[in-house]
Amino acid sequence: MDIYVDSANLTEIRQAKELGLADGVTTNPTLIAKERGEFTEILKDICKEISGPVHAEVLSLDSDGIVREGRELAKISDNIVIKIPMIKDGLKAVRVLKSEGIDTNVTLIFSAGQAILAAKAGATYVCPFLGRLDDISHDGLDLLGVIRSILVNNPDLETRIIAASIRTPNHVVELSTMGVDILTVPSKVLSQLEKHPLTDIGIEAFAKDAEKFK
Repeated sequence: MDIYVDSANLTEIRQAKELGLADGVTTNPTLIAKERGEFTEILKDICKEISGPVHAEVLSLDSDGIVREGRELAKISDNIVIKIPMIKDGLKAVRVLKSEGIDTNVTLIFSAGQAILAAKAGATYVCPFLGRLDDISHDGLDLLGVIRSILVNNPDLETRIIAASIRTPNHVVELSTMGVDILTVPSKVLSQLEKHPLTDIGIEAFAKDAEKFK
């Protein structure tokens, strides 16, 4: 299982990297807009920091525009992966980029049917959004389980799952138990995974006892 940092912030990415929690990075226009700097330069800086895949999203919604942007983004670094929205023109672009050896991630997946279409188009990754489904009272974990079963039972579909929109430490635990390939996790949730009140109590007790030996 790989863990990616869902962030465009270099400080957050470096902190996760120090803990071995940055096998890759996922970005999107919203995350990059929060940072100071030019779109391409921010991606270049992330690629210098991370040797694993760095996912960069196109802005176009027509197939020609997606392909054009994808080719330009791929020039930034060898580890760039092109994020493409789950639309018909996006799937057309995936096929073109795949033929040129450019890795792609079909994002905004909310159904198993969409995941099948993306995998058949040749997407390197499919990116189901867990938390956003939970927000509308749909079981995001159930969808991830179904998509995983489809890919396991159809090995000709050489596509990996990136579970996105992870909101809680429990999401991380459940997805890990399920055997999902990759989890892309915000730095806030990575920090929450580290903490437990009983750990804090234990450290406080050990520190008090240690004072006796000073």
